[in-house]
Amino acid sequence: MFGIPKIYWIFINSFSSFVFLFIISKLLGKKQIAQLEFIDYAVGISLGSIAAEWSFSDDRPFYYYLIAMSIFFGLAFLVALVGRKNSFLKRLFKGKPVPLIYEGEILSKGLDKSKIDVNDLLSMLREKGYFDPQDVAYAIFETSGQLSVLPKGEQKPIVIGDVDKRKIKKASLTNVLVVDGAISKSGLNEIGKSTSWLFKKLKIKEKSELKTVILATYEDENDKLNVHYKH
Repeated sequence: MFGIPKIYWIFINSFSSFVFLFIISKLLGKKQIAQLEFIDYAVGISLGSIAAEWSFSDDRPFYYYLIAMSIFFGLAFLVALVGRKNSFLKRLFKGKPVPLIYEGEILSKGLDKSKIDVNDLLSMLREKGYFDPQDVAYAIFETSGQLSVLPKGEQKPIVIGDVDKRKIKKASLTNVLVVDGAISKSGLNEIGKSTSWLFKKLKIKEKSELKTVILATYEDENDKLNVHYKH
């Protein structure tokens, strides 16, 4: 194009696409990676793909790429603007937070709506420092993909002023016995119990009846089985 060697066009296009992408990112505003909703992520990937294609192109006019990136920018900006003005459209475009735990009880409908399973939820809880759903008052799956957790009153972090008022229990891992209707053999072995003991505790007779159980954990100290059922 214009008699300029291709290697020079790569430099020119790469610099131009970087500058335009930088301007767009500034106009769209700052967000941490953890704060990105799906639509933000999709727009970012699309803009990056167009910019990369622009960098190596020498057979299409550069303004094709400018137009494409401008359209993505305009739509992303419009979605953000409309979302600030209209809560219904914001939920339509970006979704809304979904409760996954209420007063220690796992909400199966919330899991289905969020497209995550119990193991994903337990993993996210552990990342927040909670190894037992029973310790959680509320857990909400945010539109950014992060889990917000509010612990029960007795599970809130202890401050210096609380030390003389409470007896601090020794920390221990939760014994998981059933996950998504499947028995955890390692969990039963850990507490030295059998499958028949588990069935008795759950008041069931057949393994097929476990399909209604999302999660079952055992408190060795209180000899208590905490069971979360599908609703």
